[in-house]
Amino acid sequence: MTIELVWPLGAALAAVSLMMLLVFVLARRLRNFGVVDVAWSWAFIPVAGIYAWLSQGEPSRQALVLTLVCGWSGRLGWHLCRRVAREHPKEDGRYAQLRVEWGDVTHAKMFWFYQLQGIVLTALSLPFLLIAVNPAPTLALVEWMGAALVLAALTGEAVADWQLHRFKADPANRGRTCRRGLWGRSRHPNYFFEWLVWVGFFITALGSPGGVFSVGSPALILYFLLTKTGIPATEEQALRTRGDDYRDYQKTTSAFVPWFRKAQP
Repeated sequence: MTIELVWPLGAALAAVSLMMLLVFVLARRLRNFGVVDVAWSWAFIPVAGIYAWLSQGEPSRQALVLTLVCGWSGRLGWHLCRRVAREHPKEDGRYAQLRVEWGDVTHAKMFWFYQLQGIVLTALSLPFLLIAVNPAPTLALVEWMGAALVLAALTGEAVADWQLHRFKADPANRGRTCRRGLWGRSRHPNYFFEWLVWVGFFITALGSPGGVFSVGSPALILYFLLTKTGIPATEEQALRTRGDDYRDYQKTTSAFVPWFRKAQP
C-alpha cells in the first residue's frame, strides 16, 4: 500500500478512534449505548471528507463520492437518531441484552466494542479512498453505474424505513410484526438495500486503480448483516418481544432478499 493511501487512511482511523471515545463518554452519561449506531452511520461523512482533503484525485470524482456518502450516511444517521431519541431513555434491546450478558464488565467491553466499530468503519471506507485518489480526468461508465445503484438502493431503503415507521405509528399494531409493502417480501428489506448501497460503492470504485480490492467492503457488510450484528441480533430481539407472531413471519417470509411469500405450513 502506497503512502498516497496510508496517510489518509491513518488520519481517518485516528479521527474515528477519537470520535468513538467521545461517543462512548456521551453514551455512559446518557446510559444509552445505542447512540453508537447513530455515530457509526454519520462518521462516514468526515471520513470521506478527510480522503478528499488529503488526496490529489480528480475533484469531480471526489465531489461525486462525497455527495453519495453524504446522502447515504446523512439519511441513515438521521433515521437512527430519530429512533434513538424517540425511545430514550429506553435502550435498544440489543445493547440492553449485552448489559445483561456482560454484567460488571459492561463498560470495559463496550469501550473496546466502540473502538472496534471505528476500525471496521475505516476498513469499510476503502472504496471511498480509492475513488478519491483516482486522478483520471473523466468518470468511466462503471462509475456512473455504481452511483446509479447507490441511489436506487438508497430509495429502496428509505421506502422500507417509511413503511415500517407508518406501521409502528398505529397503536393498534403494538406487539405485531409489519408485513406491509417490502416487509411482506423480506424480513429485513432495509438490510438488503443497505448491502446494495455498498455493492454500488464497490462498483463505483472499480473505475479506479485497485478498485477490485474494495470488494471486501460489501463482503464484510454482508457477513455482519447475515451472521453477527444484523439479522441474528435483530431476530433474537424480535422473538423475545413478539414471540409466535414473529415465528410465523419467519416461516413465510424471506430473511434477506425480497421474494415471494411462502404458504403457511
